Amino acid sequence: MHRKVLTVMLAVAVAVAGSLGAASAEVTLAECVELACDNYPLIAKYRLLENTTAITLSDINKSWLPDVTLYGQATAQSAVPTYPEVLDRMLEQMGMNMPGMGKVQYKAGVDVSQTIWDGGATSSARYAQRRDTEVQRATLDVEVYAVRARVENLYFGILLLEEQIKQISLTRELIGSNLQQLKSMLAAGVAMQCDVDMTEAQYLTVGQRIISAKASASSLRTMLGVFTGKDMAAEVLARPVEAVMPDDDYPERPEMRLFETRTLQADARLRTIRASVMPKIGLFAQAYYGYPGLDYFKSMTGRDMTMNFLGGIKVTWNIGLLYTRSNNERRVGIMRENIAAERETFLFNTRLQSSAERSKVEELREIIGEDGRIVELRENVRRAAESQLTNGVIDVTALLTKITDENQARLTAAFHEIELLQAIYQLKYTLNR
Repeated sequence: MHRKVLTVMLAVAVAVAGSLGAASAEVTLAECVELACDNYPLIAKYRLLENTTAITLSDINKSWLPDVTLYGQATAQSAVPTYPEVLDRMLEQMGMNMPGMGKVQYKAGVDVSQTIWDGGATSSARYAQRRDTEVQRATLDVEVYAVRARVENLYFGILLLEEQIKQISLTRELIGSNLQQLKSMLAAGVAMQCDVDMTEAQYLTVGQRIISAKASASSLRTMLGVFTGKDMAAEVLARPVEAVMPDDDYPERPEMRLFETRTLQADARLRTIRASVMPKIGLFAQAYYGYPGLDYFKSMTGRDMTMNFLGGIKVTWNIGLLYTRSNNERRVGIMRENIAAERETFLFNTRLQSSAERSKVEELREIIGEDGRIVELRENVRRAAESQLTNGVIDVTALLTKITDENQARLTAAFHEIELLQAIYQLKYTLNR
């Protein structure tokens, strides 16, 4: 019996410990970003892109398969090859019946052609398709990377609001303590009702600010939950650690990969242009059963259907494409120059942005160095005001002002710490470090 009781108690203890552990687990910024990227609907396009590329490459590779055409035809002609008049009279005099070529002709057959050299058209098409896929994938990377900024803004927005709630709650407790003291003083006849009413009004006003901040935080948590695909209402968000600042301002952003792939795409178009002006060499064969056959003389002496075959090698060269080759290559050159200009513009703007963000980080660090002293001084002033109110030296309005000043100092100090973290992570986002 005792063993059963002990087992039940142990199971309950383990369950409680497990629930407490789950409740105390914190969600990190990195986890939110990873969940958001995995949950983003655009992720499905990566798989669709791979499938589309595989299908297109399969079609390109099949261009080397023989081209087979089945056909059947029947024609009625206005004229056909005939015997010379002299020969026709001689045959008639000899009593030979040779009707000549019939004007109704018919046949069914198959044509087969096989490319043996296409001037590099197929290989350039495969290369171009792979480069197109890389550009599309890099474009998706840029769009998905933007999710990181949106998630980070939501995450730090929640931290700022919850810090605001925390500091305002402390202020409300402080005002509540003074309110209770004033009520005691009113009961003792050493305070006025208006002082109690003013303090209580401020107490309720601060409570309204807490309600508003909680509603805003709840809204941001709902939005973060939509991004991550996880209910964030009750999750504890861990405050990020102060990350190491990047040493340089060169961005490792997916945009840089996009510029690179677009340049390779332009090279692929150049290869396609050069391959298009090359001659093509192929084999061909034809077989048909019908009338007339390849032996026209035999077909002129009778109307029997025959089996016929022919084959050979064929060289084709579209000379007209040479006329526009130079202009097409110039267009590709202009495309490359545009890409280079966009790349340099992106680097320039990124350097400007990262320089401003570094300055912001340094500014916040200097400001934070004075925050502690400001809070300490505001707290000393508030304590002195509380003592002065008890002794009747100042009124309630002055005390509430001092309490508000202390609250603002604490709130500003807390905001500066979170803003510093956000500024560092914004710089890391700008440079993808």
